Amino acid sequence: MANTRRFFMALLFAIATTVSLGTLQGAHAATAEDLNTDAGQALKKLYQTNPTAEKIGHQAKAILIFPSIVKAGLVFGGAYGEGVLEKNGKPIDYYNSVTGSWGLQAGAQSYGYVVFLMNNKAVKYLEDSHGLEIGVGPTVVVVDEGAAKNLSTSTLKDDAYAFIFDQQGLMAGVSIEGTKITKIKR
Repeated sequence: MANTRRFFMALLFAIATTVSLGTLQGAHAATAEDLNTDAGQALKKLYQTNPTAEKIGHQAKAILIFPSIVKAGLVFGGAYGEGVLEKNGKPIDYYNSVTGSWGLQAGAQSYGYVVFLMNNKAVKYLEDSHGLEIGVGPTVVVVDEGAAKNLSTSTLKDDAYAFIFDQQGLMAGVSIEGTKITKIKR
């Protein structure tokens, strides 16, 4: 009985945390201009810290930029952020990024991530479906520091490459597997 009570209390806390994240984001929703500015700064910061990302960015057909994702959880958790789809350096559409998770976790963190869409097939999938889920649809390779050292522009074979950057907070590690990216109006 005590274990069941703890489980439901943790579940309620996680739901409240996730709802709070969504409410806070909605209350302070960025304008299109703010998102464009933040996305430009985030991409510049990624390029300064990761030259491989910059090389890949120059070959990408389109770039999804999520400058700030906020994640919180206690056993159950959620993450939310808004971003920009750019083609040829210009904002085209706006998307949100939502992730739910469960397991051994407690705390809060923020991070940003960029997804480089490398071919027309990946861009078309994103546009036709009004979003995508990481791990479903086009192949998205999450590039960590070790993998970045072994990547070169001549070895790029996958549909998309994602780089996570600027991680801050109390939770260990970041995973975007299962993240749902959905088109929004701005």
